[in-house]
Amino acid sequence: MRTCGKACFLCEKEVNCSENQGNMYLWTMKPLISLPIQDFDYLLPDQSIAYTPATNRSDSKLLVWDKEIIAESTYNHIANFIPEKAAIFFNNSKVIAARIHFQKANNSTIEIFCLEPSADYQPMSMAMQATRKVKWICLVGGAKKWKEDFLEKEFEIITPSKNGKDKLAANNNNDNNNNNNNNNRVIIKVSAKKIKSLEGKFLIEFSWDNDAIIFSEIIEHIGSIPLPPYIQRATTEEDKDRYQTTYAKEEGSVAAPTAGLHFNKAIFDALAQKKCTTNFISLHVGAGTFMPVKTENITDHEMHAEVFEITNATLSYLINIAKQKELNLAAPTPVIAVGTTTLRTLESLYWLGVKLILNPSLEENKDLHLVQWDAYDSNYETNNEGNYETNYASNNVLNSDSNFNPSISVKDALGKLLSWMQSHKMHSLVTSTQLMIVPGYSFKIANGLVTNFHQPKSTLLLIIAAITGDSWKTIYQHAIENQYRFLSYGDGCYFTIQ
Repeated sequence: MRTCGKACFLCEKEVNCSENQGNMYLWTMKPLISLPIQDFDYLLPDQSIAYTPATNRSDSKLLVWDKEIIAESTYNHIANFIPEKAAIFFNNSKVIAARIHFQKANNSTIEIFCLEPSADYQPMSMAMQATRKVKWICLVGGAKKWKEDFLEKEFEIITPSKNGKDKLAANNNNDNNNNNNNNNRVIIKVSAKKIKSLEGKFLIEFSWDNDAIIFSEIIEHIGSIPLPPYIQRATTEEDKDRYQTTYAKEEGSVAAPTAGLHFNKAIFDALAQKKCTTNFISLHVGAGTFMPVKTENITDHEMHAEVFEITNATLSYLINIAKQKELNLAAPTPVIAVGTTTLRTLESLYWLGVKLILNPSLEENKDLHLVQWDAYDSNYETNNEGNYETNYASNNVLNSDSNFNPSISVKDALGKLLSWMQSHKMHSLVTSTQLMIVPGYSFKIANGLVTNFHQPKSTLLLIIAAITGDSWKTIYQHAIENQYRFLSYGDGCYFTIQ
């Protein structure tokens, strides 16, 4: 049975108040959503997929949508479409060289793909700065061939330092003139050990024999940048530069926040001329971003969790924007998210604040996370005036017109989150979100989204449908017919969120 594309939510209460979870989750209900994933499928021709980047970052095409397609341009001119004095948010996570190949004695190869650090090496910065050993949850290619206790690999490094990069590249240019400088050369031996299997993944312990080397330096030398799974080729030198944003800073992603790949200094300069502010959050993109929805109903799909970090200062800035919007609805500061990861982070902040307001017992706990359906709690219903109230005795039916949102303002929700952080003496919030944005979702913070064209039946395409309704079909068909390039290295869109 096909639907009109609007979401109809028939929610069940399945609250789990386990003491073992420290009350970190307020709602764990699973809404029954009449929204077949088949309605978000489309034919993507192979010739529409970008397997390599454009010659120049900003030359990629840009489709502009505000209730309809209003312009077609390139990223060189994106500042022409961004509102003046907008607050633009970028994800500054950096893609790590997460793919490591170990060669066995019989010349067969085992590939280890680092997904995320184990719990005892969180947050990400701890794992990247680890010395001597670290544990990661990994995918292993050729796992059945791995019979040995350890896999080993060696590499050479010059003048290792905990506080800086090695000087290998610089010294390589002087080898012919400095043959007696071998005293500075150090051979590093890296070992990988399978600790246990984790439902298709493995807990791997990496260890190395020099405590002056951190794990970040290890994978920089022995790993490679992981390209999207549909790009079946080896990583090139060009990929090392182009599958990374120009502002990438915080190491931890295993996939690029691709909407930002188009931005260069000229674009930032043009945005500054329009008095736009550039702001940064960090969400480490996981391999789950490429996972299509394989279930018939989207509620049966398990959304991947991703870790993000936001500072007190950035949160305070968002609170000031929310206050300004309440005082002057005619001239608000638009909040523009560059990338779906940035969008999910911004929207997650609101719902984290809502959880704290509605469940005071969470305030004493330092663990606060957002699970998949927190934003679709069945406790809220709308009346005809658009006000929302708690109603546990209702039949819990929500549709896309009710917007699922409680009567808690953005200012109050973010203010509560900030005060909670301050009470725990946090200078920044590091947590995870599983927020799944689907058609009918009511956007709380973001007023615009810059993003690429996404795969069929993906959670990312569901976000576009949440913004545009059924118009996503017209937009994507237009893009295919007009030779736009799709996916990570492809062209993009700028959507106004109503």
